[in-house]
Amino acid sequence: MISTDNDELVKRIAKLARQNKELEKQLKMLLKQNEKLANENENLKVHSLEVQPGEEKSLKFNMATVLFADIRSLSKLIEGMDSASVMDELDEIFYEFGAITEKYKIEKIKTIGDTFMCAGGIPVKNITNPIDVVMAAMEMRNYLEKFENRKRGGTQRIWDLKIGIHTGPVTASVSGKKKINYDIKGDTVHNATRLEALSEHGSILISVMTYELVKEFFDCEYYGKLPVKYKGDLQIYRVAGLKPEFSVDGKGVNPNEAFRIKFGLIQFTDMQEMILDKLEKELPGYVFYHNVKHTVDVVTEVELIGWAEGCTDEEILLLKTAGLFHDTGITVSFDNHELLGAEYARKILPGYNYTSEQIEKICSIIMATKLPPKPANLLEEIICDSDLDYLGRSDFIPVSNTLFEELKAQNKMKNLNEWNKMQVKFISGHQYFTTTARSLREVNKQLQIERIQSLITD
Repeated sequence: MISTDNDELVKRIAKLARQNKELEKQLKMLLKQNEKLANENENLKVHSLEVQPGEEKSLKFNMATVLFADIRSLSKLIEGMDSASVMDELDEIFYEFGAITEKYKIEKIKTIGDTFMCAGGIPVKNITNPIDVVMAAMEMRNYLEKFENRKRGGTQRIWDLKIGIHTGPVTASVSGKKKINYDIKGDTVHNATRLEALSEHGSILISVMTYELVKEFFDCEYYGKLPVKYKGDLQIYRVAGLKPEFSVDGKGVNPNEAFRIKFGLIQFTDMQEMILDKLEKELPGYVFYHNVKHTVDVVTEVELIGWAEGCTDEEILLLKTAGLFHDTGITVSFDNHELLGAEYARKILPGYNYTSEQIEKICSIIMATKLPPKPANLLEEIICDSDLDYLGRSDFIPVSNTLFEELKAQNKMKNLNEWNKMQVKFISGHQYFTTTARSLREVNKQLQIERIQSLITD
């Protein structure tokens, strides 16, 4: 009797543990959805702005990186130059700085005189804005050095550049109708200007907030502390340059391929948010299996199997990108959706700095998911195994039923019994391609056949 009671107690505890785990999962999902909706609301405010002449609207950005630069002429050295020539040079410098901000998709903020301000993460948020702004600052510094050499042969310099950068929340006043302008305010702007004031010629000073977000890419040295009212001291760092492993010839100036791959893995988060949002909004109502959850599962699984199979950082990026896009074609048509997904990838990926060669590899990986799977290389094998990962999972029956409902809604399948027969035939002839997938899923897959056979009624 006692043994039976203990067994029942264990079962109850196990059931409660499962329920608790499911509730935690739902809570995380709801929190993520809430954050996403808040971000969408801010973006919609930006894109739906219809500002009338003389009218201003205010927006808040939770994470922006502000660059404040001061470009001053060394007065003793310009005494022999006419003021028009000096202003022409300053205009030329500002023009190039503006081009650099456009290159890194940074918003130029209107300033007066010989100061220059811009902000990353405005008007559309992105996770890479601290890296973008520091890269822009380095390019501005390098440009000014080359400008001086070109104008004066490197014998002297007449321009002094100091830069301060800080990351944090800002409030933006939005004005203009044809061209929207942003005037940003807040402690983040104030701290960026104070960092610039502390900076020396050619120095790029960043706050500890920015440092923590960029230290993986840049060599930085501790500079000192900046007292901040009511908040204690702000730690300051000076950017020396890119880390040798992320720069061409290890010189710390120009980014190399390793930088672009590492940056791409971080930037993937922004692209993933955009694609998942597209799927949520545009997938047909009959899609019960090829939904956002399936896409997230595939992206997660290709990374897991990819690392286990010894893939490089670049190969992981290609796999995750292919996994993200592989079912986007269903937003247009279920039939031939692999081809449509590849076409969409070709349209979107250049905007995220993927090379033509990388895009073609990604499209080939996407096309490999077309049934029956016929992968031609390791990366294609990995996505094929990831796409059909559910065949060897414990939740196979409920997941496969969602696929049945999806096909039934399109008149591609008649009844569940017919579906189960087809499943037995498909799974019996299927095998995972990678060593990792075989070790993780192959045993469970054999159990699935027995489970489905028990459900067949004739």
